[in-house]
Amino acid sequence: FLLQKYCILPAKLINGGVAGLVGVTCVFPIDLAKTRLQNQQGARVYSGMLDCLAKTIKMEGYFGMYRGAAVNLTLVTPEKAIKLAANDVFRQKLSKDGKLPLWGEILAGCGAGTCQVVVTTPMEMLKIQLQDAGRLAAQRTVAASAAGSTPSLVASQAAQPGTNAPPRSSATRITLELLKTRGLRGLYKGAGATLMRDVPFSMIYFPLFANLNAVGRTEDRHSNPQERAPFLQSFVAGCTAGSVAAVAVTPLDVIKTRLQTLQKGEGEDSYRGIIDCAQRILKREGPAAFLKGATCRALVIAPLFGIAQGVYFLGIGEHVLGLLG
Repeated sequence: FLLQKYCILPAKLINGGVAGLVGVTCVFPIDLAKTRLQNQQGARVYSGMLDCLAKTIKMEGYFGMYRGAAVNLTLVTPEKAIKLAANDVFRQKLSKDGKLPLWGEILAGCGAGTCQVVVTTPMEMLKIQLQDAGRLAAQRTVAASAAGSTPSLVASQAAQPGTNAPPRSSATRITLELLKTRGLRGLYKGAGATLMRDVPFSMIYFPLFANLNAVGRTEDRHSNPQERAPFLQSFVAGCTAGSVAAVAVTPLDVIKTRLQTLQKGEGEDSYRGIIDCAQRILKREGPAAFLKGATCRALVIAPLFGIAQGVYFLGIGEHVLGLLG
């Protein structure tokens, strides 16, 4: 009965969607800090995650921490649903006699990461533009103050907390502009870097989660441990696997963020591709730059996947379908 329950694809999609919505709502401000820290090249506007969040609230108000959240909340449902459901489907297809070897777990994670890129790339593209707008405005303010010049309108309003938010550009406006100037390819800029980040992430996360979730249970470790694990174990396994995978692929996330950022600050590099981006970052900023935002990523991804596995364990999707049917 349990195996049959977890084979229902609509339930998996609902579970993934609910997990994504709850998780993004909880951790989005940290994700915003991660994006802004990763994009810092020249003028050092933020010294760290807490400094970034404090300055964001001061300059843009509390809801400034949620710039770009609407895009994520709209697209995270299909993204997380595709990722989690695809992994389950691949695991079932690769299982033999109810057992899944380690290579099968890695391959299933690879397939899940590949499938989600269809949604992840445009979502990240739009989200990054909205998240980084506040950093660019703050950088102009810092530069104007350092030069002793007359501050801009944004800078002149700095004395009034929450009133000097930069002119807001909507996701719809950015989408239409990209489609008009660059076509559909504009929304998929950085797709290669996104694939390079998400596939290794899934190849690390899903096998690690499955094995952590099976700790303490010797029988049939690789069949479908999610079905038998206690809630707390499932949650902790999701958090641990998520944080490890997130930190491991942070260098690739830095490259992806830089490539997808359309507007650059004064003196900041533009890049021709993945290799050019990696070489320029290494030359100008050193190896440590590839770990920018690593703490933020761990703090974002860990609860996201912990919540996701908790939702799967509780079977919210199955309950919803039961009420509807």
